[in-house]
Amino acid sequence: QAQLAESGGGSVQAGGSRRLSCTASGFGNSRYTMGWFRQAPGKDREFVASITWSGGLIDYLDSVKGRFTISRDNAKNTVDLQMNGLKPEDTAIYYCAVSLAYYSGRDFPSWDYFGQGTQVTVSS
Repeated sequence: QAQLAESGGGSVQAGGSRRLSCTASGFGNSRYTMGWFRQAPGKDREFVASITWSGGLIDYLDSVKGRFTISRDNAKNTVDLQMNGLKPEDTAIYYCAVSLAYYSGRDFPSWDYFGQGTQVTVSS
């Protein structure tokens, strides 16, 4: 059974950093794209970043470019999101995601699997 498990959430002051990690299991030999979405209270789930299996295609939400970095380790089946320069508007539940397609874009219904989420709270 395919599963995603996130870790690394917590509280941080504005300007601080946080690193989220996600471990995938049950995907066999599939070469899947991984990504991160987030959902703030009262808002829709929002794309944050994605990275293809080879790392050749990386995409970021405009508002996080230059502050967030996505990376993956295929040997460990993990994807990380390094978040620097955090702002209160980054406060949300962050979800790890997998797409079995090469590239599923930024619409979350196009992605195949999501983790349970991890809360990130940025205080001003």
